[in-house]
Amino acid sequence: VGNIIIFGERRFAMRLWLDPNKLAGRGLLLEAGIFPSHIGMESFQTQLNWNYTRSWLGELSPYYQTGIKAAYPFSDRWSGQLHLLNGWQVIGDNNRGKTVGAQVAYAADKVSFSLNGIAGPELADDDDDLRVLIDGVATWKATPSLSLGLSMDAAREGRPVGDDVGWFGAGLYARVAPPNSRTALALRGEYYDDEDGAISGIAQTLKELTATLEHRPVPRLILKLEGRYDRSSAPAFADDTLDPDGAPFRKRNQFLVLLGAVATF
Repeated sequence: VGNIIIFGERRFAMRLWLDPNKLAGRGLLLEAGIFPSHIGMESFQTQLNWNYTRSWLGELSPYYQTGIKAAYPFSDRWSGQLHLLNGWQVIGDNNRGKTVGAQVAYAADKVSFSLNGIAGPELADDDDDLRVLIDGVATWKATPSLSLGLSMDAAREGRPVGDDVGWFGAGLYARVAPPNSRTALALRGEYYDDEDGAISGIAQTLKELTATLEHRPVPRLILKLEGRYDRSSAPAFADDTLDPDGAPFRKRNQFLVLLGAVATF
C-alpha cells in the first residue's frame, strides 16, 4: 500500500499569551476554537508519532476538541490545563451539556508523564448520563538511542437504560533512534478491552502489534515502512471474500503492510 500525505497543522483557534511579568507566576496561555486533544500519547499529526498508524487507544479517544483551554506552567517541569468543551471530538454539540477536561503534566530531560481526564454527557440529546475517561501517559529516555512509552485509558459511561458500560486499554511503545541518524525503529504493543462494545461498536477485546521503520532523507520528508497485526475476540475485520449479498465476510484478525510518506511544512 502506498500513501503520500502532505500534512500541515491547521488550528482554527485564537491564542492569547498573558505576559508573566504582568501576572503572578510564569504566564497563562488561553486558546479557543478547534485544537488537538490533551488525551493520549499519540497525536493526530502523523509526523509527531513514533508509528505511522494510530493505536486503538488513539483512534478510540478524542484527537481534537472544540472549546476553551487554559494552560499554565507552575514551574520549569510542572504544568496544568483546564478545558471547557462542546463534547467528545465534536465541533457542534449534540446536547445541552458541556464537557470538562484537565491535565497535570511533568517533563524533565529523561522522564515525562501526564495524568489527563475528560468528563461530560456525550450521548445525543442526553444531558444526564456522563462519560468519564482517565488517561495516563509516561515516557522514559532510557539511553541516548532508546525511548520507552506507556499509555493507559480507563473509561465509564452511564446509559439511559441498563447498566453503565466501560472500556480499558494499555499500550507499550519503544523507539530506537541513534543520535545523528536519519533512521529509527519503533515498536508498539497494545491491549484494548471493550467488553460492552461501548466505544468500538462491537463487544470485543483487541490486541495489536506494530513495527515501523522510519527514514528521513531530508529534514522535512519522513518515510515510514510499517507492518501491523490486529486480532479481535470477535469477527470485527472485513475479509477479501464477499457473501452472496455482496458484503464482505468478517474475520478475527488482519495484517497490514504499508509505506507512508509525510512531507511537513
